[in-house]
Amino acid sequence: MVINMELKRGDLVTRISYNHDTVFKITNIKNDIYYLKGVEVRLFADATLSDLIKYIPEEKIEIPEVEEETIPLDRTEYFYLPAKILHIDGDKDYLEKCLNYYKKKGIYAIGKKINEDHIYEAILPMLQEYKPDIVIITGHDAYYKKKGDINNLNNYRNTASFVKAVKVARKYEKSHDKLIIIAGACQSNYEELIKAGANFASSPKRINIHALDPAIIASTIALTERNKEINLIELLDKTKYGHNGMGGIKCNGLMYVGYPR
Repeated sequence: MVINMELKRGDLVTRISYNHDTVFKITNIKNDIYYLKGVEVRLFADATLSDLIKYIPEEKIEIPEVEEETIPLDRTEYFYLPAKILHIDGDKDYLEKCLNYYKKKGIYAIGKKINEDHIYEAILPMLQEYKPDIVIITGHDAYYKKKGDINNLNNYRNTASFVKAVKVARKYEKSHDKLIIIAGACQSNYEELIKAGANFASSPKRINIHALDPAIIASTIALTERNKEINLIELLDKTKYGHNGMGGIKCNGLMYVGYPR
């Protein structure tokens, strides 16, 4: 990390006041305020120049590897049909990262970039068209502590919109076993998303989550044999911050296994 007084849009930076805990990209500069987006964490922020230090990675920032605990794939004997994923994301950069992740895992996934406050309007036609086994509803969110009550959805950036989208999806398919819903982003109201019908949601401790956390959960379910129960605690431990960032209910895998090839 080096101090650089000529920061520009697109530069990577960290914040002094937060002990350099997160790497951001500068997305805009207006009236001496630098607008930031997390490179790996689903987080928006802003800062003044005096609080920023340019970040120069020694190595290229890469998506972390996650080992999937799935059945061994014996390609000589069996064929495998992983679950289909519909990933709806309010951020195109994070969506692209997740789609690359699914591709690497050999999972068929449809990705759609839709602003968080419009997902509830667009989700039903997509569910009807693509008929996914798993749907992800994510993007950006935040809990505004200064506003007060942690249970009031008005004190969150996008949780209310996520809740509306989850309710539409759950009305479309009432069974938690037939449609897995993964919802939320950084600091979202976990309890309300679960109540609305999500199988998995963020964030139990109102903390930030990694861009790939919803995709990690979806991929594990998609690549686990149908009707095989998934260890919930082990699944959550695969995510960046474990059960502090993501939580949910027990479920089974959704992958079909056939014979012969």
